[in-house]
Amino acid sequence: MRQTTMPYLTSAFIVPAGQEQPVAPDAQPTVLVADDDEDVRALIEFTLEAAGYHVITTGDGLSALSLAVQHRPQLILLDVVMPGLSGLDICYELRAKPRTTDIPVLMLSGRDAAGDIDLGMTLGANYYMTKPFRPQELVNRVQRMLADRTW
Repeated sequence: MRQTTMPYLTSAFIVPAGQEQPVAPDAQPTVLVADDDEDVRALIEFTLEAAGYHVITTGDGLSALSLAVQHRPQLILLDVVMPGLSGLDICYELRAKPRTTDIPVLMLSGRDAAGDIDLGMTLGANYYMTKPFRPQELVNRVQRMLADRTW
């Protein structure tokens, strides 16, 4: 696995008043999980909730982008291949919006070729994990990403 930090793209983006969902300082960290495979999504949700995270899930790219803007989670976990928008498209859009540019993104994909990983990192992912994955490995990575907010 390769880990690299990438510079972020920025552009103007306005969120209508009243749609922001602030997170209380003492609340569980929120993780947005976007994966079109219902079984994988359920496994990730169960694993992260058992580790103490609040998890929001979706199975398509368009709703993932909308949920990211609305809820501003502390971390976003994206599958690459999804209906609507791909995880790569979402990552690019997140990095292009000042409101979401600083949210860490973990790509989790079955695509494990070097070119796929490089593309994910180039488009703004902070880390790229491949499927299949060990649940504890995922929890450890999420913990490290949330602890290291120096992206």
